[in-house]
Amino acid sequence: MSDAEPAAPPSLDDAGYRAAVVDLLGVLAYGELSAFVRLAADAALAPRIGDEAQLAGMAVAEFRHFVRLRDRLSELGVDPEAAMAPFVAPVDGFHESTAPADWLEGLMKAYVGDGVSTDFYREVAQFLDDETKSLVLEVLADTGHSAFVVATVREAIAADPRVAGRLALWGRRLMGEMLSQAQRTAAERDALSNLLVGGIGGGSVMPGFDLAEIGRMFARLTDEHTRRMRALGLSA
Repeated sequence: MSDAEPAAPPSLDDAGYRAAVVDLLGVLAYGELSAFVRLAADAALAPRIGDEAQLAGMAVAEFRHFVRLRDRLSELGVDPEAAMAPFVAPVDGFHESTAPADWLEGLMKAYVGDGVSTDFYREVAQFLDDETKSLVLEVLADTGHSAFVVATVREAIAADPRVAGRLALWGRRLMGEMLSQAQRTAAERDALSNLLVGGIGGGSVMPGFDLAEIGRMFARLTDEHTRRMRALGLSA
């Protein structure tokens, strides 16, 4: 057991920590805005009116999350557009490289791909001050639409078991692409890197994960991905 004094709670008065929070809220805000646009477009591909309504509801929930993050950035005295700008290229690049081929792949992306991102940022949230952590967990919370995605995908597999193999491969690709995108985003922003792996942030040392815990974190992300795939009736 270490004799070191426990680290002080992170404070937005610390310049390094504040920069990390702005980056985190910025990437989450642009991610939510992109999800809204994507889900609204996917809704037009829905085969049934009820399906279209479900996706529209998911899109509305994502936009509400975006508004919460945008407003918090404004409260911090930060231009939301400037905070989101560094993340436009990586987020857009991810969506361009994982454009779904059909309705089912779009649902998988909303459930599996976004799920990996959610798990990753939940891990990061443990290093935040209480107010920021509460907001981040709020916008990452399940909007209640997961059950619809699971039921729809399982129904499609039951109707045509041949689609299971294709969707399983798609799920694996989404997992890899999402993790790579999250890692690249954090690596390119010093403040986010310090928040995740520890380092000097302004006048304080951010705790972060040690190397062993990073390995355990990725094991947890993999386990959650496997759980989601099983819920869909697919192998991970």
